[in-house]
Amino acid sequence: MLNVIEHGQATEKPGLLIAHGLYGSARNWGVIAKRLSDDREVLAADMRNHGLSPWYETHSYPDMAADLGAVIKARGGPRDVLGHSMGGKAAMVLALTRPELVNRLIVADIAPVAYAHSQIEYIEAMQAVDLSGVQKRSDAAPLLAAQGVEENLISFFLQSLDVKNRRWLLNLETLRREMPKILDFPEMSGTYTGDTLFLSGAESDYVKREYRSEIKRLFPNAQFMKIPGAGHWLHAEKPREFEAAVRAWLG
Repeated sequence: MLNVIEHGQATEKPGLLIAHGLYGSARNWGVIAKRLSDDREVLAADMRNHGLSPWYETHSYPDMAADLGAVIKARGGPRDVLGHSMGGKAAMVLALTRPELVNRLIVADIAPVAYAHSQIEYIEAMQAVDLSGVQKRSDAAPLLAAQGVEENLISFFLQSLDVKNRRWLLNLETLRREMPKILDFPEMSGTYTGDTLFLSGAESDYVKREYRSEIKRLFPNAQFMKIPGAGHWLHAEKPREFEAAVRAWLG
């Protein structure tokens, strides 16, 4: 079972399950999850091979969707599901294969398509960092910078650093091996007819207009919204605007 961080209490409103993106964790979503939990229960999950969740030899979207489904079933029934990037693809596969578990779906800055860009360079950067002398997270910041990691991503990666045991809370070898699956999207034949929001950063090119026909094929009730001034990491770049958009749509 995935590790889950709980926020708030169950109310008459549907609970919300958040699935983070590649190299992320439930902790990355702490502030937004806590704020959204003022009127509903919010669960933020560590995806497999991330955070405090179990490590596996595989990292496919059917696997990740099954993990999320198990969390929902263990909590007693359908939930609203919000997924960013990799987590958004996992949430889409869950909705398409187990629609009875997904009340409403929010997909943050990703589409049900294959992408050509790789994220291998970040695995290489983390593996190249010598953690033997690291006493606190900030000690690793210049080491990541020396490996070419962008300044705005360093604090994000450092949240997955286990300083005490001097290791990354990421199954880097499996993520490296499974990267083609992470960049891809499985062939899907069904549809999810529930309410669906594709929430994107206006400065991001992850959800291009030419992808909308495929999105509408799989999610016929899809709606689209963009957050001005935000890129792919829209929840980190514009957290207040992101929270407001999610809150308004769920309301």
